[in-house]
Amino acid sequence: MGAGLSEQRNLRSGDVPWDDKAWQLPSADPLPGRRVDVAILGAGIMGSILAERLSASGRSVALLDRRPPGCGSTAASTAEVMWAMDVPLLHLADRIGEEAAARRWLRVYRAVQGLSQRIDALGVDGAKVERPTVYLAGDLLDQKQLRQEAELHIRHGLPSSFLDPGQTAARFEIAPRAAIVSDGGFEIDPVRLSHALLELARGRGATLSYPINVTSLLQTGEGVKLTADRGLTLEAGDVIVATGYERAPLLLPDAFSLLSTFVIATPPGTAPLWRDNAMIWEASDPYLYLRTDRDGRVIAGGEDIDQADDRVRDALLPAKAGAIAAKLEALLGRSVRIDRAWAATFGASPDGLPAIGRSSLLPHVWLSAGYGGNGLAFAALAAELLEQALAGEQDADAAAFDPYRFEAHEGEERKTAS
Repeated sequence: MGAGLSEQRNLRSGDVPWDDKAWQLPSADPLPGRRVDVAILGAGIMGSILAERLSASGRSVALLDRRPPGCGSTAASTAEVMWAMDVPLLHLADRIGEEAAARRWLRVYRAVQGLSQRIDALGVDGAKVERPTVYLAGDLLDQKQLRQEAELHIRHGLPSSFLDPGQTAARFEIAPRAAIVSDGGFEIDPVRLSHALLELARGRGATLSYPINVTSLLQTGEGVKLTADRGLTLEAGDVIVATGYERAPLLLPDAFSLLSTFVIATPPGTAPLWRDNAMIWEASDPYLYLRTDRDGRVIAGGEDIDQADDRVRDALLPAKAGAIAAKLEALLGRSVRIDRAWAATFGASPDGLPAIGRSSLLPHVWLSAGYGGNGLAFAALAAELLEQALAGEQDADAAAFDPYRFEAHEGEERKTAS
C-alpha cells in the first residue's frame, strides 16, 4: 500500500476550552529499532486507549502520529461519553430486527462501563465525571416515538426512564419536552485523559513517535513493514490504523463519511444553568448537544453539515455559533454569554456504529475508526474487540462492527435484484 496512507486534513479551527498552550505534551521517542508486536497509527484518544490496553496485556507497542498527541480531533471533542447512538434504537430495530439492534447497543453499553471502571482502576486523577444523560424529543423521534424508544431501552436492560414534558421541566429546569433519562455516561477532558493513558503505556515500554508521517504499509510474511517520511522504517506484527477523521481511503469503505460540527462555550463559572449538570441532546438531525466542564463552562454544539471541506466549514462558524446560542437560550429560557467557538470534522456511518476489524487488503492491518458520532465510546469498544482479535480470539459481536458490513449488505441486495 503506497504513499498517501491517510488523508491530511485541517480537523479543527477556532478556540477550544482545553487550551493548546496549557498542555504538557509528552516527549517524543525515536522510532524503535526493533520489531514491535503492535504499531498504532494515531495518538489521539482512540490510539491512547488502545495503547494503554494492549501494553497492559504485555505487548510491545509503538504509537506514531503526524502531529503532537491529542492535538487533532481529540482536542475538538466535546467529550461526552455516552452509550446511546446517533441512530435511535427504534430505527435500527426497524432495519435489522429488535434483537440484533439491542445486542449492538448493549455491547457498546458494556464497553462504556468497562472504560469507566478502567479509568477508575488506573487512578487517572480528575479524568471523568459521571452525569445523567437527557435525550429530548425532536424531529427524529416525537414524544410518542420517544416513549417507544425508552420502552426498548428498558426491555433490553439499558438503564433508562421516560419523562413527559412537565416532568423534564421540573427535574432539570429546562424547557418542557419529553425526554429519556439514562445513567452510565460520563464527561472527560479528552486531552488530559489521552496524555495520561499514553504515559501509562509508556511506563510499560510503549514508544510514542511524532511528528512522523507513515506513507506505506507492506505485508511481510507474518507482519507489516511501515515506511515513513525521511526514509524511516519499522517492523510490526500487526498495525492498527487509528487515524481518526483523517481517513485511510484505501482501507475504509465509502459508507463511512465525514461531516462538520460546530461548538460554542461560555466563560468559566457559568454553570450550573440546569440541574445535575446533565449531558443533554436531542432526537433530531442535526441535533443540539450540551454539557458542562470542570471549570463551569457550558459547552453546546450542533448545526452539523454534510461537508468536510475546512474552508466551507470555517466560513460558516460565526453563523452556526449564533444559531447554537439561540437554541441553547431557548432551551434554558435565559440569555447566555459566549466567549469562544470552534468547528471540527467528525465521522458518520449509516447505522451509527463504528468500523472496527481486520483490513480486507492486508491481514495484519486492523481498522479502528470511531465513526458514528460517539467516538469515545467506540474507542472503548475497539480496545476490547481488537485485544481479543490480536490474541486470536473472536468476540461474538465483532461482525456487527466489521468495516465492510455495508458492502456485504449491498452485495446481497444486488444478488436479490438479479
